[in-house]
Amino acid sequence: MKKRVAVIGAGPSGLAQLRAFQSAAQQGQEIPEVVCFEKQANWGGLWNYSWRTGVDEHGEPAHGSMYRYLWSNGPKEGLEFADYSFEEHFGKQIASYPPRAVLFDYIEGRVLKANVRDWIRFSSVIRWVEHDPQAGDFIVTVHDLAADRVYRERFDHVIVASGHFSSPNVPEYPGFDTFNGRILHAHDFRDAREFAGKDVLVVGASYSAEDIGSQCWKYGARSITSCYRSAPMGFDWPANWEEKPALQRVEGRHAHFADGTSRAVDAIILCTGYRHVFPFLPDDLRLKTANRLATADLWKGVAYVHNPALFYLGMQDQWFTFNMFDAQAWYVRDIILGRIAVPADSQALMADVAEREAREEASDDTKYAIRYQADYVKELVAETDYPSFDIDGACEAFFEWKKHKAKGIMTFRDNRYRSVITGTMAPVHHTPWKEALDDSMASYLQN
Repeated sequence: MKKRVAVIGAGPSGLAQLRAFQSAAQQGQEIPEVVCFEKQANWGGLWNYSWRTGVDEHGEPAHGSMYRYLWSNGPKEGLEFADYSFEEHFGKQIASYPPRAVLFDYIEGRVLKANVRDWIRFSSVIRWVEHDPQAGDFIVTVHDLAADRVYRERFDHVIVASGHFSSPNVPEYPGFDTFNGRILHAHDFRDAREFAGKDVLVVGASYSAEDIGSQCWKYGARSITSCYRSAPMGFDWPANWEEKPALQRVEGRHAHFADGTSRAVDAIILCTGYRHVFPFLPDDLRLKTANRLATADLWKGVAYVHNPALFYLGMQDQWFTFNMFDAQAWYVRDIILGRIAVPADSQALMADVAEREAREEASDDTKYAIRYQADYVKELVAETDYPSFDIDGACEAFFEWKKHKAKGIMTFRDNRYRSVITGTMAPVHHTPWKEALDDSMASYLQN
């Protein structure tokens, strides 16, 4: 009988997996039956914006962490699909930092071209996955939300592509329960205009803190205070933005910090990260890892060492994104197609994980981390027929991006880079980022 493969999630990594199988079929290779389950009503994962927070229209936990006015915080030249350039999609080269709507359109364009939408069952939540050791396959329990029907199907392989930026890490601080302002996690942040004229405290010092604080500043917050546990972000912030050491407690409307100072605030936004959460998996199948480049218990970063018929995509901390998901998806496809052999020895699988962890821990330098992930992408691409592209050139774009951020945190998106796929230099966007208040695709693409 023909193999069956379940893909959980139709975001960028799940869609990469569908494209990988479609690519093999296009070349005349016989492929398994592939069924993708997506809890939302449309594809795109986090790039599929919804105004909803808390729960979705079916009462399920809202998946999306996307907000209005989000622009890419890294150059598109570092994430471009090797088999589908921005120029192919838009008919021209575009500026280097697209807003969400533009990136969603680009993601969608490739899978529309691949004609894989019929492989996806939308509004379908995976309730449970269990392995049947006697049959050697998986039993997947699915809840069709639109029909309100629960059913079970069997698959030879399961690929978890549900992401790890949808289950928020929400800390508790003394005084939160009596704070009279607004407290929310970045997962529930939707529109910076809500905070116009307000004094905002952003808890955290990573990318979401940097970007959400910048959004609030751009759309008229009176002041931004951000606080950190270990080290400040250290950028040259605008005059109404101040960095403080760790939040200690909240009294009334005053936030108190580790340096003994306090600040009156109207809103507190927790940019405190996310957890790897897989409520549909039992302990023996469930990945338990920190957000790191060398993900725990995944051979080659994709095959679950305790059951190599189960795969995970996109679970790493990320410098590379879309093209890394592609590299992983092509690699997983070739394992399933029998082109790549997974070692039968569990010790060999664990040794691969340990070596990757040790190599990651050899340095905490940012350039080292970027090169580390670039080498990982190269490693996977070299063993498949995924189109080769200038991965070192993508690294150089990331290095320049870091320099531009250090030079101007509110102006770095005004820079441009050369495509590593087509070699074309991106144009300068028609409006500086801090003045571009309309994030629509029509506004962005106008000449």
